[in-house]
Amino acid sequence: MEETMEIGLSHPYYDVVVIGGGAAGLMAAGTAARTGKKVLLLEKMEKPARKVRITGKGRCNLTNARSVEEFAENVRTNGEWLKVAMSEFTNRATMRFFERMGVKLVTERGERVFPESGKAADIANALEFYCRDYEVDIQCHSRVTEILVSDGKVYGVKYMNKRGFIRKIEVANVIIATGGVSYPATGSTGDGYTFADRVGHTVESVRPSLTPLVSNHPQIEYIKNVWLKNINARLFVAGEMVREEFGEMSFSDRGLEGAVILRLSRDAVDALLDEKSVKIELDLKPALTEDILRERIKREVAEMRPEDFFAELVRRLVPKPLVVPICKELDVHSRLYISKVSDKEFERLIKVLKGWSFPISDYAPFEYAVVTAGGVSCSEVNEYTMESLKVKGMYFAGEVLDVDANTGGYNLQIAFSTGHLAGLLKK
Repeated sequence: MEETMEIGLSHPYYDVVVIGGGAAGLMAAGTAARTGKKVLLLEKMEKPARKVRITGKGRCNLTNARSVEEFAENVRTNGEWLKVAMSEFTNRATMRFFERMGVKLVTERGERVFPESGKAADIANALEFYCRDYEVDIQCHSRVTEILVSDGKVYGVKYMNKRGFIRKIEVANVIIATGGVSYPATGSTGDGYTFADRVGHTVESVRPSLTPLVSNHPQIEYIKNVWLKNINARLFVAGEMVREEFGEMSFSDRGLEGAVILRLSRDAVDALLDEKSVKIELDLKPALTEDILRERIKREVAEMRPEDFFAELVRRLVPKPLVVPICKELDVHSRLYISKVSDKEFERLIKVLKGWSFPISDYAPFEYAVVTAGGVSCSEVNEYTMESLKVKGMYFAGEVLDVDANTGGYNLQIAFSTGHLAGLLKK
């Protein structure tokens, strides 16, 4: 028999309800409780911090140790607005916080900070322990259906519990930390945007950010699962180069991905939405100019026998999985004798090595995006408190806001900084 839905008033008194048990929500809830507030955290999934547990391929790049100036350069949207939250709870404060919670940290290339154990669960558990240490009431399987507002003030929330009953709680403060819409299987399904829109907030257009890019290049099928290191990638929009990144990338069933591509994807997605042509050019030999590469090829050819194949030359220049695809790209048979290769074909090889072009036809959906771009307009949120400028007692934290950054630990730091500031419940 189907359970009857009913509304009942929940009796315990709370100072604040936090909606969402992700990085921002747990930080906000623990901070509010630490300052003496009675806190209820409502999480619709079966346990908190599901997205934290899978971030960084299960390792959790929790922040970045770069200087304040360098950190700010990696925030793509509303970086100036974010400065107050970042100064209240810096990347160094985040590192001290987790170390005090017993999580040993390591700093790796690019100043990326990880738990020494390599386990994202250590970060998720530390956040949950923080809340429980200060007696936050965490209720899972609890989906908020409505934030109650009257005369421009919050006065309560309605939520559906595990058994399907609707409950109402009277409360004067609500922190919305529902995340964006990336990785929806973890519970990020855009609920916060709906809550914000209902009370008159502007929600900037949401789209995937830090997401794989799809190419219809004919060689893609031959290079799936290939990882490339120390390459330079250039993003072209409508024929003009708009961004350049150096580092690692890979090819997969989802398209082009890896750190370099994710950093370029923000601009690529916006350009595709504007129906502009987009392409990625890969410089596989960024340390060499065309002239130096030309001399390198001449030396390699001089050491080869006339009956050696063209593929052997290419193999001396690139990883083995790229040999056949590059030969196909050049329309030169891999088993052509090196003595038969023309000067024009050598020149084409140089051009491909220094600028292998991949047209971008689409981007991977939210299921594969690391973060969401867009969200609640920051111009309508008090940067000193995270409180709504439209509704008293309504606060925002984390990915629900229109703030996003490059890959490298920056987005989780935004969640921690805005969550901490929201949890202070400043008026």
